[in-house]
Amino acid sequence: MGGFKLFSGTANREFADKVGKYLNVEVGDASLKQFSDGEISVQITESVRGEDVYIIQPTCSPTNDNLMELLIMIDAFKRSSAKSISAVVPYYGYARQDRKAAPRVPITAKLVADLLEKAGIDRIITLDLHAAQIQGFFNIPADNLFGSILFVDYIKGKNFKNPIIASPDIGGVTRARSYASKLGLELVIVDKRREKANESEVMNIIGDVAGKDVILVDDMVDTAGTLVKAAAALKARGATSVMACCTHGVLSGKAYKNLNSNDLDELVISDTIPLKENHSKITVLTASKIMGEAIHRIHNNQSVNTIFI
Repeated sequence: MGGFKLFSGTANREFADKVGKYLNVEVGDASLKQFSDGEISVQITESVRGEDVYIIQPTCSPTNDNLMELLIMIDAFKRSSAKSISAVVPYYGYARQDRKAAPRVPITAKLVADLLEKAGIDRIITLDLHAAQIQGFFNIPADNLFGSILFVDYIKGKNFKNPIIASPDIGGVTRARSYASKLGLELVIVDKRREKANESEVMNIIGDVAGKDVILVDDMVDTAGTLVKAAAALKARGATSVMACCTHGVLSGKAYKNLNSNDLDELVISDTIPLKENHSKITVLTASKIMGEAIHRIHNNQSVNTIFI
């Protein structure tokens, strides 16, 4: 593949190297440093004039630093006469505030979209946005890839005797239904009430899970509190086992402590966010091939949707 260059910020260089390996290209040279006061310094150390540039940078923790680094890199490429700039953001941070759910609150997902566009990107490629409508916050092409392609084969390989898909909340039903359709399985829903951020109370299980191997699916796992409570409720209703498949392993706060619960048997995540530490219950699948294939097809003006058919 000629005529394009791949670069990476510091958020997840290992992931960028995997994408580069899939595309058979080297990640480009860029000097990324910080001044003593924390300001970010960027210098592109090779020519990008007339090139299509792809910058891989998830905006995960430390979110503000990684987002600012991405914005500064975009500006550097823009001022270096790159032909086009595509932001490859495997995990799109600040996505959980995607609407005015209460008075006098921001819509940070839209704010970040505006910042990226203003900085100078021509396209964004991301994976499993927290809410699909975030695509509409951009006035440029926005490719939201589906994480289900990562997990379907893994779920099939488990050879569960009586599997069933579960959505951890009402908002995730569309995603869970997609998994259920691909796997030919039935669907149940965990109905919960969230009292405040990062805390939830499971209220009811809609559907029968007695004797079933339950597969919870979601776009991200943060503190894992919701997943563990959902798993406890499912097992209380007779579930044989509970496995969770979550695209983005944010895993902040008490996440690793919560994972020690006996109610959740396995957590399967992707490598869009670097894993802070290993855990016996965590299985990591790579999303680099999906991202690499998307870049390949976009660069060659081929269909991206056919990846998921």
